[in-house]
Amino acid sequence: MLLNHFFTFTELQTEGNIVKANIKLNPAHPIFKGHFPGQPIVPGVCMMQMVKEVVEAHINKKTRLVKASDLKFLSFIYPDQDKLLQLEVKINTEEEWVRIDARLLDDETILFKFKGILVPV
Repeated sequence: MLLNHFFTFTELQTEGNIVKANIKLNPAHPIFKGHFPGQPIVPGVCMMQMVKEVVEAHINKKTRLVKASDLKFLSFIYPDQDKLLQLEVKINTEEEWVRIDARLLDDETILFKFKGILVPV
């Protein structure tokens, strides 16, 4: 949905059950014309969707979000300033569920935290 338009990411790096990727935002994406004109910021729902799409690339399956908890938006993300972000996602795959614990960072600053459960579709 957003991949390759709103953002791109580098090759996934895996360390145990932790997946890491560098996220590059597209500051020219039309979403930023309305969110917010003159001072664009990344919408929270887009942060969640980026996590979901990176997880899908890792597990090679489409998913549906069934539970989101512990969502913490800790700092604004300005696409014209924060063009390169780091994503770290702890992934635990169970029989029918994919549990995730994600953090979006700018260097060492945590910008967003998200725990959730996805189900493959």
